[in-house]
Amino acid sequence: MGASTAWLIRPRAALVLGRVSNLPTVVSDALAGLTLAGVGMSGGPLLAPLLEASLALALFYVGGMYLNDAFDAAIDAQERPNRPIPRGDASRIAVFVAGFLLLALGLALAARSGAAGALNGAALAAAILIYDVVHKRTALAPAIMGACRFFAYSTAAAIAGASAGPALVLGAAGLFAHVVGLTYAARQEAYDRLDRAWPLAVLALPLLGTLAATLWLRGGDLAGLLLWLALLGAMAVALFRLFRRSPGDVPKAVGLLIAAIALYDAVLVAAAGGAGWAVLLAALCFPATLALQRVVPGT
Repeated sequence: MGASTAWLIRPRAALVLGRVSNLPTVVSDALAGLTLAGVGMSGGPLLAPLLEASLALALFYVGGMYLNDAFDAAIDAQERPNRPIPRGDASRIAVFVAGFLLLALGLALAARSGAAGALNGAALAAAILIYDVVHKRTALAPAIMGACRFFAYSTAAAIAGASAGPALVLGAAGLFAHVVGLTYAARQEAYDRLDRAWPLAVLALPLLGTLAATLWLRGGDLAGLLLWLALLGAMAVALFRLFRRSPGDVPKAVGLLIAAIALYDAVLVAAAGGAGWAVLLAALCFPATLALQRVVPGT
């Protein structure tokens, strides 16, 4: 490999490696984490903390996705030869360097807010690295990926100088369960089949949790209920595809479950009494993710 290709990452490959089509769910995660921590409530500022938290989480997300492909390059050469590194559209060393640099930038941005931001950012970075290194070798991989999204909530709150109270922890636990289920499904994607369906039962937990939050905290708020029904519908379509097992169904279901993270976030923002524009923004991240996945694969 020549010097010119040793550091190659083609523009299209940069987008595919980073799964950038899923970045709207990072914005909705930041919005949910901030709202559940009380940021922006009672007329306080929300937009500036949202922009800072979204940027930090985006750096963590894209960096982690780059490292995922870098660590999996040898396996992808056998199972997913169309990924950018096996195709020759990106060199493994360049992807490693870019991935670690992006993680470092995300951690530096989180640490600007103080010790809590540094601690939560470090926990998020550690979860990302552990997943990328061991996910092909352990059945606990879905739980590790779930931890990544769990710490996304707490990191967003810490960046804004807020603490992770019970509402945030419970909301993050529901997101953890959702991501555990979708990550299990994603592990079957290379074979375009679902070997066992029972682990997907964990997907019921965020549905029940968000319904309870909507009914209990907001007394059946119409916007929250409509968003919950949209989440239920998205989950139903995804599960239908997973159980039907026709060619291409598993990747489509996984992409839909990823996009549905935004709906989960939106329900929580509504249940927590977030501003109308914040609820709308979180909800719009769902169709935005689906639209972007048509341009750049989300998995």
